[in-house]
Amino acid sequence: MSPQGPGLLPGPLHLPVGFKSCAATDGLVLGRQIHSSTARLGLDGNVFVAHSAISMYARCGRPDDAYQMFEEMQYRDVVSWNAMISGFAHAGLFGRAMDVFRELVALQCPKPDAGTMASILPSMGKARVEDIALLKGVFDEMRFKGLISWNAMLAVYTNNEMHVEAVELFMRMQKDGIEPDAVTLATVLPSCGEVSALSLGKRIHEVIKRRRMCSSMLLENALMDMYANCGCLKEARDVFDSMGTRDVVSWTSIISAYGRHGHGREAIDLFEKMCGQGLEPDSIAFVAILAACSHAGLLDMGKHYFYSMTSEFHIAPKLEHYACMVDLLGRAGCIREAYDFIMVMPIKPNERVWGALLGACRIHSNMDIGLLAADSLLRLAPKQTGYYVLLSNIYARAGRWADVSMVRSVMESKGIKKLPGVSNAELGDRVHTFHIGDTSHPQSKMIYKKLSELLRRIREMGYNPEVEATLHDVEEEDKEGHLSVHSEKLAIAFLLINTNPGTPIRITMNLRTCSDCHHAAKLISTIAGREIILKDVNRIHYMKCNIHMQLPSQKERRQTRSTNLRDWYKIALSKDEMLEEELLQGKNYVNSSYYASFILSQIQANFQKDICLILGHQQGAVVLIMHFGLSFDRAVRHLALHFSNERHHERYGDEDRMECTNSGKWRWR
Repeated sequence: MSPQGPGLLPGPLHLPVGFKSCAATDGLVLGRQIHSSTARLGLDGNVFVAHSAISMYARCGRPDDAYQMFEEMQYRDVVSWNAMISGFAHAGLFGRAMDVFRELVALQCPKPDAGTMASILPSMGKARVEDIALLKGVFDEMRFKGLISWNAMLAVYTNNEMHVEAVELFMRMQKDGIEPDAVTLATVLPSCGEVSALSLGKRIHEVIKRRRMCSSMLLENALMDMYANCGCLKEARDVFDSMGTRDVVSWTSIISAYGRHGHGREAIDLFEKMCGQGLEPDSIAFVAILAACSHAGLLDMGKHYFYSMTSEFHIAPKLEHYACMVDLLGRAGCIREAYDFIMVMPIKPNERVWGALLGACRIHSNMDIGLLAADSLLRLAPKQTGYYVLLSNIYARAGRWADVSMVRSVMESKGIKKLPGVSNAELGDRVHTFHIGDTSHPQSKMIYKKLSELLRRIREMGYNPEVEATLHDVEEEDKEGHLSVHSEKLAIAFLLINTNPGTPIRITMNLRTCSDCHHAAKLISTIAGREIILKDVNRIHYMKCNIHMQLPSQKERRQTRSTNLRDWYKIALSKDEMLEEELLQGKNYVNSSYYASFILSQIQANFQKDICLILGHQQGAVVLIMHFGLSFDRAVRHLALHFSNERHHERYGDEDRMECTNSGKWRWR
């Protein structure tokens, strides 16, 4: 180290600058030379020099040398500990960073500070519950909490999918008068979307507009995702359309939003527009468009985009793309093709790939391939609860109850428990959480009274609980009781009590909603006159009795000369994945007499017409079509006959045609 001037040697302010420069340029050799000069200069005991040397070694890929220096320090202040924690984290040694953090907390002197919070953050991506609790304790004990500490704690909650806690912490931050910055808002917005905290999300949007943060693409993308996850596709599109500049992340966000809502065609249009504007789709964009095609049943388009990745865009598919393709084929009923696709994959399939196949086998009741998928899955993830439950459901649908018991016994022997369902509902400044059979809520008595009334009313419409939807290790006489207190039903009853008539009901769930809750929610939506948006782990379900008749005039009928019933009379119900599954399984609304008879009776009561309903299935939609000229009984028979023929086709309802006779009556062609 050369002197800085005549008779002047480097001091404690100069060496840290040298170490920092070495760290930035990966100059380990020069860094060692500077370090070796510290003893000669009498600075080997200087903590500021030691801090910068520790950081230099860690950033130059020598974390063990950094730790040795840390251990040799006679005096260590909180900055020393932070430097070592940050050094291990930078080297990707997150476990060792956590060990140092735990040691610091256990010593209780020095006290962790905001720098500690920031240093440990990279190591808390998938943290243990006890480590998060430890960090929360450190945070709570801090006398002065700056914005860095708040942002770090928020990020830990969000990264570990503790979204209710993140929202509550943000509320606490507001009450304490802490002014959030763009990082704060971008961190909490994903949690708002995950728990459907739409009111809070809208307030954050207002803050962004008031403080003129709308030029931040990070915030705009986060806003889009929040609105989409809350079931507000229009608002998500409004944010997208208002953006001055859009990158691939922005386009991917809106494509994904349309895909999650089942609007596959619109997602494709957006993808093509993105490419048309000269933006190259990346790997994540292809995951979004493949998932959109899968949810909308667009098999051919999904295949086209998958193979165009390599042929046109020179992107090698990753495991997530292969998982999307298996899901796409599986939803379309191409189980054998999906299995063969896995067999020829150039990379080893992971649990997501096999999980997509097992899920498809459950939908289509394919026992043979389902067992092959389950065998591979349980080798890869022997402790993953969801796969055991999927296998159990496949056995149950095949009536193999002994095998169901066997799966449950295996789970018990391995100490594997089914993840309990949790539903979240936002009201005011709080997100309320419900578990199955929950009685801890202050309004518990009112909730159960309301739920009892709702169940009574939908039973009068013919609703019967689907006891096969509950756990198969529950005693038969208890199954209906378990179904009636599922967390989704409790959350719906709670919001019906506490919100104004006509207000949409928004619920989020940590698992996939069961078919019984799905059916019950549709009927409750009708009797309560509310739209119910239920977001589960797979997608967003819309529950709304949306009866809309398009009755053409005599003149219009003569002009169009259409023979396709869809051009004449339509009643469109919600389109969603659950309904699609039930159609493919044969658990359709024709055979679910309570639902079919309810819809028929409602239409008759409203329009006083003889009706023929024909069930058509196209891109996951159920279409009920009306025409005049048949008696009610004959209409029901035609409905059942039509479905029994159509269910053997890959697609349903493309050729629902009738023609008008000279007498003005309609007949089958």
